[in-house]
Amino acid sequence: MSYKDKLLGFTIDESKRISDSFLNFYSIIRTLRGPDGCPWDKKQTPVSLGPSLLEEVYELVDAIENSDLTNTREELGDILLVTLMIAYIYEQNESFTLPEVLQDISAKLIRRHPHVFGDVTEDDPDRVIELWNHIKKNIEKNGLEEESIFDSIPRTMPPLERSYKIQKKASKAGFDWNYIQDVFDKLHEEIDELKELLLVENEREPVKIEEEIGDVIFSVINISRFLKVDPAIALHRTNKKFLKRFAYIEKKMKEKNLELTSDNFDTMDLLWEQAKKDFMT
Repeated sequence: MSYKDKLLGFTIDESKRISDSFLNFYSIIRTLRGPDGCPWDKKQTPVSLGPSLLEEVYELVDAIENSDLTNTREELGDILLVTLMIAYIYEQNESFTLPEVLQDISAKLIRRHPHVFGDVTEDDPDRVIELWNHIKKNIEKNGLEEESIFDSIPRTMPPLERSYKIQKKASKAGFDWNYIQDVFDKLHEEIDELKELLLVENEREPVKIEEEIGDVIFSVINISRFLKVDPAIALHRTNKKFLKRFAYIEKKMKEKNLELTSDNFDTMDLLWEQAKKDFMT
């Protein structure tokens, strides 16, 4: 049985609706980038659109966490917009075409899922990951080892996410603590080193302080990884929580005709504690 025999088909109406929607959407993108299109869209490059793609992904995660279906639908559309805009720019530059992108990802999905499209039988999710990595290394890369296990981690990833990926790779290679207490001990060690540095007046060099703070953050990310928590998502939630609570402070300070200054810190601190009670999340 070929993989095509295993693909779920579409009714004629479904096929027409999907193809018409996609072609209309892609046509709009081509028009925006065309001779009579939008000056801003025509000016964009894959590099300039990169940050927008990251921003849209975070907004999607936010909508999903809030169970906001309307916003989730919108953000998925925004991600498709930026993704297809980038693809079309490469097509305009004659680097590659969108059909080639779709053909490549389709071939990869079929190749890496022999337990679905082939004759391999596998029901264990962990074994599926092992199979995926085996195909990636031994078939797609002809068994060639990377110079470093970290080579596949993009250098342009945001530092927090990249740190998380680095630590996961190191753990998979066996470089990891056995117990959570060891990870906490390492964090406290790094915090103590930062404190000691600040106690010595002539050691307060910005580069050294920066390095020690980096070590503390790295250790916190390690705890997050050890507990199977994505630190980027955790920090994203904390940012939301802070903004929600501070908005309460802003509202109450305005009602009291008080300015947001350090002179009124005690009042703001009391309001913060009240906000913590009122907004638990």
